Amino acid sequence: MTSLKKILLGEQGLVVIFAVAFVIVSLTVPNFLSERNMLGLLQSVVTIGIIACTMMFCLASRDFDLSVGSTVAFSGMVAVMASNASGSILIGLLAAVLCGGFVGTINGVVIARFRINALITTLATMQIVRGFALIASDGRAVGINDPSFYQLALSRFLGVPTPIWVMGLFFIVFGFVLNRTVFGKNTLAIGGNPEASRLAGVDVARMRIWIFALQGIVCAVAGVLLASRITSGQPNAATGLELSVISACVLGGVSLAGGRAAMTGVIVGVLIMGIAENVMNLLNIQAFYQYVVRGLILLLAVLLDNLRSVAGRQRV
Repeated sequence: MTSLKKILLGEQGLVVIFAVAFVIVSLTVPNFLSERNMLGLLQSVVTIGIIACTMMFCLASRDFDLSVGSTVAFSGMVAVMASNASGSILIGLLAAVLCGGFVGTINGVVIARFRINALITTLATMQIVRGFALIASDGRAVGINDPSFYQLALSRFLGVPTPIWVMGLFFIVFGFVLNRTVFGKNTLAIGGNPEASRLAGVDVARMRIWIFALQGIVCAVAGVLLASRITSGQPNAATGLELSVISACVLGGVSLAGGRAAMTGVIVGVLIMGIAENVMNLLNIQAFYQYVVRGLILLLAVLLDNLRSVAGRQRV
């Protein structure tokens, strides 16, 4: 029992859980390993995977962002409306990125400069931004005028949909930033001990603002791809997305207490979330029960995080 506990709470514990779950699902669920289902599974986790890249930085620095779902919906709306109004997809994309970055920067400034709790701040912006999306569209979906907009999500490279390549690129870039740059090391440092980091010369407030600004920009990219995939700007899109993203990160070993994160763990966490939803869909489990399963996964993620923290303190 002790050995099993050490494996599950160790560095490779999540990979072991993922491997066991993958084998069980492959053997028991029909059509799970088919190429079509695998690509569908990866496409279904694109939004979660992209946003998890920067949510990892938020959590690692002892913050979190509840406004990501609203920012995704709002950015997608802005991209569609700006593209329709200007006749240029590029202008729509730039407008979405600017709006996402603005929302993220506001979150960062309020949290870092005015020292308002991240829970309250992002809860408020979640409501405000969703309200703006509903006001701008009068509560209705906005259609896309230019069919080329669809190609952002429907195009393929080497037989693989473009959004999956984008997600993979984000995994590589933000994994490099976390492990190989001063920005990544400072993020982990301020999450581990903000006061010690400040005394060591790290501008903690500026770091937190940058992290939230990046979060907003990444949400905008995810929002554009989502709008392209669902062929319209939807003001109610991505509802509840924040819980799935946080669950994936915490399942992947990112500590809610800050100071610990790994991109490989986040990737596995995202895949576990995707497999769970994919299997429920293949087995035709009703949406009501899927909410229960998502809640249980979040509870399990928090429990594992707590056990890892206790195990870490005992090792020290």
